[in-house]
Amino acid sequence: MNVRMVQVKLNRNWFQLKWISVAISLLFLLGGCAYPKEMRKENQINPAEFITVVQQAVDQFHEKTSVLPIKNSEMTTPLFEKYVIDFNKLKKTNLLSSVPANAFESGGIFMYVLVDVETKPQVKLMDLSAYQSVEDVQKKVDEYKVKHAGQLPDGIAINDVFEYVDFDKLGMKLPEVKSDFNRQNFITYMLNKNSGKVAIDYGMDIMKVIQSGSLEASLKPDQDLRELLIAKSYFVPIRSYTYFWQNNQPIPQNKD
Repeated sequence: MNVRMVQVKLNRNWFQLKWISVAISLLFLLGGCAYPKEMRKENQINPAEFITVVQQAVDQFHEKTSVLPIKNSEMTTPLFEKYVIDFNKLKKTNLLSSVPANAFESGGIFMYVLVDVETKPQVKLMDLSAYQSVEDVQKKVDEYKVKHAGQLPDGIAINDVFEYVDFDKLGMKLPEVKSDFNRQNFITYMLNKNSGKVAIDYGMDIMKVIQSGSLEASLKPDQDLRELLIAKSYFVPIRSYTYFWQNNQPIPQNKD
């Protein structure tokens, strides 16, 4: 393989690995702040209608080709964000006439992804406005660390590894992005004390699912409780950590 072919391959791989970041940037640049896009009509439509159509197309594609219509991703991509649906593959095979209006590819705020790809692939949504909000907070946290000799804008501790972000220390308001799993609540943000990485705290959302379903007795010690959110909604938890049931509550763990 000559140098030019190697370079082309590397460029192609780089593009594949960075496309989600580019999508977020385009969403921000073309629509201003991503958060107000939640109010656009196509983003408020019940996603069940779109998901049903896409699910049928995915199932038919899988049945005909024995592969899934997904884009390439890097090995380190978090599991729930990893398998992004490639609408071009569905359209080229005439299994989908148009891209859903709420999808990023149509100017919406959602990426369509698959979960349970090894067993029964299910179509879910990844909220780009929530994703963008984490990016915004992370940027502020990184700037704070530079100005304060590596210290974090730490707030109330959750456990030995995680703490809530203190937005007063950052000099910014809490981003008003509603949780996809409980539209009455805004997203809360936490910090990994070891890495300084910002993540979304899904503890309250998980707890609500557990309590409403009286699931406490059925939970396993090593069960990732984020799966409960996926099973009960159209969305996937993003920019997050694994949660285990400990001391009668969902506790974040130091792993994606």
